[in-house]
Amino acid sequence: MVYKSLDSISISDIVNLGISPETATQLHQKLTEIIQTYGSDAPQIWTQISTRILHPDLPFSFHQMMYYGCYVQFGPDPPAWLPHPEDAKLTNIGSLLERRGKELLGPSYKDPISSYSAFQEFSASNLEVFWKTILEEMNITFSVPPTRILLDDPSKENQLLNPGGRWLPGAYVNPARNCLSTKRRLSDIAVIWRDEGNDETPVNKMTFQQLRSEVWLVAYALETLGVEKGSAIAIDMPMDVKSVVIYLAIVLAGYVVVSIADSFAPNEISTRLVLSKAKAIFTQDLIIRGDRSIPLYSRVVDARSPLAIVIPTRGSSFSTKLRASDISWHDFLERANNYKNVEFVAVERPVEAFSNILFSSGTTGEPKAIPWTFATPFKAGADAWCHMDIQKGDVIAWPTNLGWMMGPWLVYASLLNGGSLALYNGSPLTSGFAKFVQDAKVTMLGVIPSIVRAWRTKNCTAGFDWSNIRCFGSTGEASNVDECLWLMGRAHYKPVIEYCGGTEIGGGFITGSLLQPQCLSAFSTPSLGCNLLILDKNGIPIPQNAPGIGELALNPVMFGASSTLLNANHYDVYFKGMPSWNGKVLRRHGDVFERTSRGYYRAHGRADDTMNLGGIKCR
Repeated sequence: MVYKSLDSISISDIVNLGISPETATQLHQKLTEIIQTYGSDAPQIWTQISTRILHPDLPFSFHQMMYYGCYVQFGPDPPAWLPHPEDAKLTNIGSLLERRGKELLGPSYKDPISSYSAFQEFSASNLEVFWKTILEEMNITFSVPPTRILLDDPSKENQLLNPGGRWLPGAYVNPARNCLSTKRRLSDIAVIWRDEGNDETPVNKMTFQQLRSEVWLVAYALETLGVEKGSAIAIDMPMDVKSVVIYLAIVLAGYVVVSIADSFAPNEISTRLVLSKAKAIFTQDLIIRGDRSIPLYSRVVDARSPLAIVIPTRGSSFSTKLRASDISWHDFLERANNYKNVEFVAVERPVEAFSNILFSSGTTGEPKAIPWTFATPFKAGADAWCHMDIQKGDVIAWPTNLGWMMGPWLVYASLLNGGSLALYNGSPLTSGFAKFVQDAKVTMLGVIPSIVRAWRTKNCTAGFDWSNIRCFGSTGEASNVDECLWLMGRAHYKPVIEYCGGTEIGGGFITGSLLQPQCLSAFSTPSLGCNLLILDKNGIPIPQNAPGIGELALNPVMFGASSTLLNANHYDVYFKGMPSWNGKVLRRHGDVFERTSRGYYRAHGRADDTMNLGGIKCR
């Protein structure tokens, strides 16, 4: 569609979009004033239009008219959002740079916005200083501190065995303890949730004190199972308040979570239980979605699971009889009844021990069993701290499941940073979810683009106030420009932070930033602490600041990234056959990326074309 430049738009053009003549006249007058004030500065004109003229109740066609009309002469990658200098200083990274920018970057430091790119380069080339700084800023505590941040032996033998280096050597830590530590007031809200169908009732809230007590109780009950520390315990449930409590308790008690999506068929469940050697599994009898009751426990039974701890979906009664070897949730908790409100002392583990076993999608065969160590959760939390700017008091919602990496990511991104986890137990495609975002006062809303597409098609967000949102996050698929614009408009043009990584990364390697202009459906920066390269058709890295397209490769030394697989040779999967850069073999990721002439990045699907998830591997 061809759009007119803003100065060519008439009142009748606006009326033709279904806007009343009176309103159209007022809008046109405001538009004229902005054009007269800001002249040819298209990004500033758009900032004024998006904040002073546009609101969710106006037809989206008018939003499109304003955006595309503003940038008719701009060329590629027009920014949809610009950081404000004063707001930038209040972000986590902005505050850090204001305090320590000259110390870290030297006399060239100017301000958080102007110096962000320099700080990203610093973070990738000074990994020990950067990660020491971030872990301190996040108040991460160790029962035994590391002897150093990074041990990277340059010998050829070590580069073959461990090309990613050793992170936090000698440290003992428990990320669940860090989530539950006394950094927050006991009366602060830790979890907010609502069940589908109860959309007119107030949201449920769990204080930090209540969360700790519930996690402690489950941790004590886990110890009565007689399972050896370090053993794997699976969760196959929707992501709700109970599954989050269980997740944290498993980690707190020194066991390993096995993440299984609640949508899987018995054979897929069985594959993951066998690969992980799980000793027990938490599940529930049914999943309720609207008027449908979807069996879950029966699928776990058909998968020939080990001991199951089963939660009744409705009240205290089950929809089916349990196996003789299985335990009801009530009876499980009764085992620890004498320990209610008694603190459970966290089991501190070596940082290289496993905390979670997750799996690749298995689209092309047996899924890769990918362990997260006790360090990986801090990568997830750090990404949220650095790029989504999660701060104490934020409310974070992201429809996902503990079976995919974004589920555990969400737990750590919220609780390690003092935020509240917002969970809607139901379909995110309904007006009920949109109302929950309003009622929970969500400040960071994560999406996958197909959800946004459904919201726009159904118009199910209409009439709900999303003004508390400070930013969106988007992952899982490649975004569509108009859907991204539409989403921003639901929250008065707050930025969408695109986020791409992988289960084996523990977070992202490329993303956006609240300290940079954000372009629709594009990434603005490698993640802090990450160095990425684009390989030409001959497998040679193109210059890092030059435009180009090709397979993306990663500097292997990445905090939180995997160093082993349970059912495949890690080196063969991620390093074999890859070129070297600065004396290190690059890490394979498998996505094709483009770096544009204005420095943005766009995803173009899988290099091997064997797994097509819309261009983004992170789930």
